[in-house]
Amino acid sequence: MAKKKCPECPKCLPGWLVQFGDLMSLLLTFFILLLSMAVMDKKKVEEYFDIMKKAMGFLDQSSDVREQTDEYSDSKSNNDSDDNMTSAEEGVQQASEQIQELVQSQNDSAADQTQVMQITKGKNEFTLDIPSTIMFKPGEYKISEAASKRFIAKIARVIRSMPQTFSIEVIGYTDNRAYKSKQIPRDDWDLSALRSIEVVKELIKNRIEPAQLKVSAYGSYHPKSEVASDNRRVEIRFFSDNDQSDILNQDNFFDRLE
Repeated sequence: MAKKKCPECPKCLPGWLVQFGDLMSLLLTFFILLLSMAVMDKKKVEEYFDIMKKAMGFLDQSSDVREQTDEYSDSKSNNDSDDNMTSAEEGVQQASEQIQELVQSQNDSAADQTQVMQITKGKNEFTLDIPSTIMFKPGEYKISEAASKRFIAKIARVIRSMPQTFSIEVIGYTDNRAYKSKQIPRDDWDLSALRSIEVVKELIKNRIEPAQLKVSAYGSYHPKSEVASDNRRVEIRFFSDNDQSDILNQDNFFDRLE
């Protein structure tokens, strides 16, 4: 009897696929049993998701995205500014106390009341008001007295102990008697400017960083009082400049130039 031929059919699937399917079914059953036996704390699960959202930067769907972004930016900038202001105020306080001790000792030894120095404190700054007679002779801008040089050396010693973030502005003033001369200094502007420059040069000789120093001169146009001797002075202003913004980046700056 002739053998019956097998009809043509597609190739059978590999044998390992059946075992793989059984394994996946068993694993699924195993995890379903674990889930059915587990006790889930809804509160802990919600806390966990809240922590994950904050850590990953997800925003709250209950509020507007712009509001949340503005609130986050404002809170961060306020915290940073508070920290900067606190450190700046502490630096000003420490520096002004050291200068105050020096001024007090100098005032105690001054026989003439017109040579009494003063300190004026402001926000993140303080100003040392020095009568010109302490350092300069009438109508002169050169510091020639040894006592004057020693006094500036004492100021420089205090400045070197200050943070390098401080800037120092030396400002010259004169009275309103309209000083005139054919030689330099020719007028009040020259005299006030040259005196402030002389103080700056003396500070540089005492190892003060030139980049910290600034020179200004106002002549007789910023009087302190109606007394002429009060207006003949040199001010040393110590300040911490926190505003790092550039005026060129402000809106409509170039429009104002037209």
